[in-house]
Amino acid sequence: MSAAVVTIIVIVAIVVIVLLWGVAQYNGFVRLRNLVQEAWRQIDVELHRRHDLIPNLVETVKGYAAHERGVFDEVTRARAAAAGPGAGPAEQAAQEAALSQALGRLFAVAENYPVLRASENFQQLQAELTNTEDRIAAGRRFYNANVRELNTKVETFPANIIAGMFSFTKAEYFEAEDPAVRAVPQVSFGTDAPGQPTAGA
Repeated sequence: MSAAVVTIIVIVAIVVIVLLWGVAQYNGFVRLRNLVQEAWRQIDVELHRRHDLIPNLVETVKGYAAHERGVFDEVTRARAAAAGPGAGPAEQAAQEAALSQALGRLFAVAENYPVLRASENFQQLQAELTNTEDRIAAGRRFYNANVRELNTKVETFPANIIAGMFSFTKAEYFEAEDPAVRAVPQVSFGTDAPGQPTAGA
């Protein structure tokens, strides 16, 4: 076998290896991008559930504290902003942070009304909101883990060559702006009988 033939075989083999590597990298980017999108859709479902619970919560508190209009308006505005379409993960995180702060003030109002705290409807809504927040937190961890993996691959050589060729870009993290943002405001409602103030109230 002549040297020229050997050279051609080597070149063809190198080209095939490079092509196979490129295909594998491309498929890896597609897989990661789809995982990120799927994880975000799961968060979006829970965020919608959270947004759907809030009007009922506001109406329940309003039935006992109708004069707290400023708090109700604040929660309503924050909920409308968070539920609006088209926000990316970073923007959505900021809107959800504002909503959580408004909810904190709503729960602070509720703390002043023992009959409200003891009502079955309020307790059920509080429990549903807590469960939803827990699912959002779990979804956020899964989503951010996939974003981290995708972003690392986009920035790492030589995979970044394929990322640049096929326009794979970094994804946004969905991060709470403060450690308490994703926790339901921790207000102790106790187990007092309706109409009875809590100890120290």
